[in-house]
Amino acid sequence: MNSISTRRVFASGREIEYLLERKQVKNINLRVRADGIIRVSASPRVDASQIDDFVAGKAPFILKAMERSKRISKFEDDFQRELANVKAGKKTNLKDPAIFNEILDEIYPLFIPYGVKKPVLRIRTMKSCWGSCLVNKGIITLNRKLLMKPRECIEYVVMHELCHFIYPDHSKQFYGFMEKLMPDWKERQNVIRI
Repeated sequence: MNSISTRRVFASGREIEYLLERKQVKNINLRVRADGIIRVSASPRVDASQIDDFVAGKAPFILKAMERSKRISKFEDDFQRELANVKAGKKTNLKDPAIFNEILDEIYPLFIPYGVKKPVLRIRTMKSCWGSCLVNKGIITLNRKLLMKPRECIEYVVMHELCHFIYPDHSKQFYGFMEKLMPDWKERQNVIRI
């Protein structure tokens, strides 16, 4: 029978609270959820002090993930506030969603020589990614939250998804192709992470 308890460790100058779930697993598993909650699962046979040491050893990763969760949470709050302003007819910082089509129209011609048909563009709010594509169906989906990012970030995501029509994985060839078409893609990727 699984049991869950709350534990705390002190590492990297911070107290880290985590939920420990005891269940039949081979390894100690750690996950920082999108809401910043830290979950650890471990076998009932593993001593609690060993689990605490494991968590403390992962402190740099945990603190970085928690900081990212805070930024995402603030971003979500800002985005919801902006959407409420739009609905109320107030001034907003949101870009017009037509910018997605505009950017696709600008970047797509680079892919014509490679035999890529112009994909259908879909926009929706996504929790864990900025974009995705269904190569076989010719569809690119962009995260509506990109409207709050600089134009360069939207261009980066559109380029990334279009490159998947040539290289469906994240191989060396994929990144080499990205480098060829958008030499500053790494800088843009760093901006989108903030």
